[in-house]
Amino acid sequence: MLMANQAGGRSNIGFRHLNMKSSEKRFSDDLTLKKGQNMNIRIGQGYDVHQLVEGRDLILGGVNIPFEKGLLGHSDADALLHAITDALLGAAGLGDIGSHFPDTAAEFKDADSRVLLREAYKSVQALGWHVVNVDTTIIAQKPKLAPHIPAMRANIAADLGIQTTCVNIKGKTNEKLGYLGRMEAIEAQAAVLLEKA
Repeated sequence: MLMANQAGGRSNIGFRHLNMKSSEKRFSDDLTLKKGQNMNIRIGQGYDVHQLVEGRDLILGGVNIPFEKGLLGHSDADALLHAITDALLGAAGLGDIGSHFPDTAAEFKDADSRVLLREAYKSVQALGWHVVNVDTTIIAQKPKLAPHIPAMRANIAADLGIQTTCVNIKGKTNEKLGYLGRMEAIEAQAAVLLEKA
């Protein structure tokens, strides 16, 4: 057990050993995996970045956001959904988005990333997994994302068959630093928790 006390304005921290036998017995069902038993959760993380260019729509989380530039890519270049798709596939041990939907394939030219997300999730579900929650971050100097986050959350929740409360989206700037701060690109990061159905 971690112990702390204050004396003369200083904090002294030390450790004290506890008899864990009673605790182990009490919590064994929750904390101990029996021999041969597998954990029924998986965590995946995803990342994507796309260049901002003129003449393209800016689509994030399946929402078309009014802006003077959009994201360049083979599909609709929805960096947020691509990061989530990567996290899903990674958690299930199914590789990445590029191996399932290569940017060299004509059938994915200008593809709707919501369709790709749903297709990837079908592969995950086929292995017996379902999504518990999704947590994401979008890094964009501009535009302001807050007004569009509720619609993004609703789209993602609908595509994954979960409640909107299980989808979190955080919008951040890069404090005008680097290529993100110069509005040359938008980046997205995602974490997904899967549970065995």
